[in-house]
Amino acid sequence: MPLRRIKCLVMDVDGTLTDGSIIVNAQGIETKIFNVHDGFAIKHLHEAGIFTAMISGRTSKSVELRAAELGIAEVHQGVTHKVEILTDICKRHELGLFELAYMGDDLNDLPALRQVGYAFAPADARDEVKEFAHFVTKAPGGRGAVAEAAERLLRAQGKWDQILARYL
Repeated sequence: MPLRRIKCLVMDVDGTLTDGSIIVNAQGIETKIFNVHDGFAIKHLHEAGIFTAMISGRTSKSVELRAAELGIAEVHQGVTHKVEILTDICKRHELGLFELAYMGDDLNDLPALRQVGYAFAPADARDEVKEFAHFVTKAPGGRGAVAEAAERLLRAQGKWDQILARYL
């Protein structure tokens, strides 16, 4: 199964780690809402030896802050060509694209989804994205989709029971 060889989960931000909403206050400060279950699952991935990265077409201070809080070292914002970043991640970490999983929801994620070893899409992703995904979560973006993908990945690698045992 391709999930067994995944060493890195790369995630789009808007529509994947968030529900796609962007809140701008009267002072022009942008805010995003992240899901605590997704964050907890990302920490489980790190504990299991799977590293994570974020790639966003937009730039936001809240993304930088959330990534730092979760220990996500690879944060790439303002990216037009996401495949170039995936290739760079592979070079720096001595990985093949087949060892990366990618989760995205919109048309600009299609090139990345088509290049990696495993493609995830949230339930509310564009239909065109779902067609290329190996797995579509039941949860929508920003509402546990990343947590669902992380659990699937950890189960496939035989690491889920070890994580679950910590809480039982």
